[in-house]
Amino acid sequence: MPLVYVKNKKNGVTYVYEAENYWDKDKQQSRSRRTCVGKLDPVTGALIPSKRLTESTCSVKRGPVPFTETKRLYAGATYLLDAISDKLGIVADLKQCFPDQYKQLLSIAFFLILEDHNPLMRFSKWSLTHRHPYGQDISSQRSSDFFASITEEAREQFFRLQGRRRAEQEYWAYDTTTLSSYSESLKQVKYGKNKEHDPLPQMNLALLFGEQSNLPFYYRKLPGNISDVSTIQKLLADLDFLSYKKIKLVMDRGFYSEANINALYRHHLKFLIGVKVTLKYVQQELQTARPSLHQWEHFHADYNLYAYTSTIVWHYSQERPYKGDVLKSERRAYLHLYFNKEKETDDANKLNHLLTKLKAELESGKREPAHEKAYAKYFTIKSTPKRGTVVKAKQEAIDAAAQNYGYFALLSNEIKDPIQALALYRNKDVIEKAFGNLKDRLSFRRMEVSSERSLDGKLFVEFVALIFLSYLKKVMQEKNLFQRYTMQGLLDDLDVIECYQRPGHDLQFGEITKRQLDIYAALDVSPPTSL
Repeated sequence: MPLVYVKNKKNGVTYVYEAENYWDKDKQQSRSRRTCVGKLDPVTGALIPSKRLTESTCSVKRGPVPFTETKRLYAGATYLLDAISDKLGIVADLKQCFPDQYKQLLSIAFFLILEDHNPLMRFSKWSLTHRHPYGQDISSQRSSDFFASITEEAREQFFRLQGRRRAEQEYWAYDTTTLSSYSESLKQVKYGKNKEHDPLPQMNLALLFGEQSNLPFYYRKLPGNISDVSTIQKLLADLDFLSYKKIKLVMDRGFYSEANINALYRHHLKFLIGVKVTLKYVQQELQTARPSLHQWEHFHADYNLYAYTSTIVWHYSQERPYKGDVLKSERRAYLHLYFNKEKETDDANKLNHLLTKLKAELESGKREPAHEKAYAKYFTIKSTPKRGTVVKAKQEAIDAAAQNYGYFALLSNEIKDPIQALALYRNKDVIEKAFGNLKDRLSFRRMEVSSERSLDGKLFVEFVALIFLSYLKKVMQEKNLFQRYTMQGLLDDLDVIECYQRPGHDLQFGEITKRQLDIYAALDVSPPTSL
């Protein structure tokens, strides 16, 4: 049943109700009834069950549910995922948000993780041989109905609970990716700038990722024709709604705009963002800092580059429609400038190849509409009846571009040290790897759904599975397990551990090898024992 949150204006307490719709035969109309199940803790936001439910729960005899049939199942890998779920608070948060559905949700997530690249229609076969939270088959039709039953309010409550488990001092990486689709019925599937150059229409997915925890905890789907720079305002509104505090964002330069920086200042958020070196104020600082930037004292051998920081004034502005004016003030910011010799060579090669390609297109008459600005910027084009098309390079424009070879810049309103800023910015590639996991390992490169509600539900389950994968990847990197295993290989090694269930007997696990015990120990998980 969906949950409804109602705040009492007199005492400020938020009560939680279960809402149930039913058909009133007498009035011949749809009606609804609500049952109070508890209230939210004002500090943690956790659900405090009502005394009525607590008493009824206590009256039930506790203990394991007795087995009704004899089975031999694979359980080593699902046992690991159960332990991770407890450690990260996933099962607790899902149980609070989806009290009647969380076991199904976890079972589908476990399947997606363990059965690399297998479609969900194979769940029935996997369920016959594996122990998992739900313990029953979920057919293809039932899974579609299950995805459609996942409500928006339950998802948002899960985001809120998971967000509160993140370290307040860590930066959150924010980025978007594209998901292609063959569907013509999904409203947000549009043609747009596809980051993977896929010719299909697409939907965009925005993801928020903790840079220290290396865990995702928020996502939002967007129409495929929405640009990155226009998503920040909605992100900030969502962060306010979810009551996240002490927010710090790191973003690439695709999200940079003057309006977005003003919005980040207006919401009192800390940020680190990539900026183009061609911006006027960046060029001014670069011209001033260039002599100092190239001095040896600013060279950092670990990164093989020069780094320099300028403290600048950001000219903040805020339109106030209710007053009919524009509020202006000055804010402090730190502009980090970098120069890398290898990047200088790469930039020169890229421009040379681009100019060669542009000239060939112009001379052949096969002009690309997307290149029109570049044609005008770098070439003078003349056409005569006798000589045909004559293309001449604008050397001044080429020289101006060459001045920026090897340079890049970051802007922050908190981080003063350029190397600390660079390390943090480069660490945001965890989000790129998360997108890779979502598309490849979890088979979501193509959205194989035809309805909006099924898409929303399936995307949420994929997101939950992504939390497990991200945690596993982090721990495997910290413990150097990738030197001996791939992630799939590690899970396969554990997946062969069997368990036995018989009516009237406790659950028994089979033999566990030293290699498998070492894996559990490296992942800081106690190995399974007979229950």
